[in-house]
Amino acid sequence: MDPIENAAHVSIGRACGFAGLGIFCVMVGLSYEPDLAARAGGMLFLIMVLILAFRAGTARTRPYKKTELWLIIDKEKRPPEGIAQQVVGEALREAYLSFAESTALIAFVLLIAALVLGFAGGADIGPPITAGAPDPSIDPRPTRLLLLGPGFNFLQTP
Repeated sequence: MDPIENAAHVSIGRACGFAGLGIFCVMVGLSYEPDLAARAGGMLFLIMVLILAFRAGTARTRPYKKTELWLIIDKEKRPPEGIAQQVVGEALREAYLSFAESTALIAFVLLIAALVLGFAGGADIGPPITAGAPDPSIDPRPTRLLLLGPGFNFLQTP
């Protein structure tokens, strides 16, 4: 891999890594419901695939001097100005498509996992609900959360 292709992979890989970290944080936040976490992760990775595909489509026409790739490459390893647009644009396009392909695979795996978890889920782990008299130990009155109420009572029952 030549220095330009390597720099393109570093540049786009860094951006994809940060996006993946954000998606992972969303999935951890939804981990109380695994099928929802996998479905959200799959959908967010699909959005990432669409963004990468769009960027691949516009990579050839984006001014090469405004790319991170141009800043990463050492000045002595930069292509001549006459062919720089074509070389940098093509290297970026290939890197975008490579990462889009990998991201699509991750999205596919997560969506399949969400499907499997959705079919496997649904088992109740609480006590069975029986018809009859209500449980006298449960207060039927609603509880409101007061942030700054009288006497700083955070939970107040009317």
